[in-house]
Amino acid sequence: MANPTAAMLVIGDEILSGRTQDTNSNHLAKNLTEIGIDLQEIRVVADDPAQIVNAVNALRGSFDHVFTSGGIGPTHDDITADCIAKAFGIGIDIREDARAILATNYTNPADLNGMRLRMARIPDGASLIDNPVSKAPGFQIENVYVMAGVPTVFKAMLASVMPKLTGGTPLLSVSVRVDQPEGNIAGPLAKIAAQHPDVGIGSYPFIQDGRFGSNLVARSTDKALLDIVAAKLGTI
Repeated sequence: MANPTAAMLVIGDEILSGRTQDTNSNHLAKNLTEIGIDLQEIRVVADDPAQIVNAVNALRGSFDHVFTSGGIGPTHDDITADCIAKAFGIGIDIREDARAILATNYTNPADLNGMRLRMARIPDGASLIDNPVSKAPGFQIENVYVMAGVPTVFKAMLASVMPKLTGGTPLLSVSVRVDQPEGNIAGPLAKIAAQHPDVGIGSYPFIQDGRFGSNLVARSTDKALLDIVAAKLGTI
């Protein structure tokens, strides 16, 4: 049986402008790989309602799980929660359980102002995702998990989600370094790949001390088969 599939939607003008580097997708990929969920697409969109809604609807209909990061803070440009509600065609409002969680951050009730309460706006029927770092919760609705963009918060939210996910067979990998340029090894590498179509084989070139080389990486859920391919790669 094939592994469950997943996609990630990274939301934010700051990612597309280059001001902020996305590290959340890498963290998600590693965690999903370990439990046998195949991350098959990573999409980045601007803080634009139409783009977010269209992307959410496209991805949630194509993959078993969709994870989003970004746009659930207190400022005017944090529009992800509203866009998720629109994508599902449901209402959104301040949830009392989310408000109560946020309130634990403030000794003075007046500090929980209108802008901060934006973080307690949750689409109808969604379940909350725990955030032990800054309290403001993420949320899940059907197969979509909506989480913060700040890496420390994203990691904490994902840690609370992971135990609830059912994975498949973890993907294993092995890397073999070859100190030859890709042009020299392309033929033998293609032959090995043709012999083992169920093993993903990639070549990742590098230049070190002025010399060309490549890291050959094989991926499979079958360790015995992976060992056979690794041995062949070592003969190139």
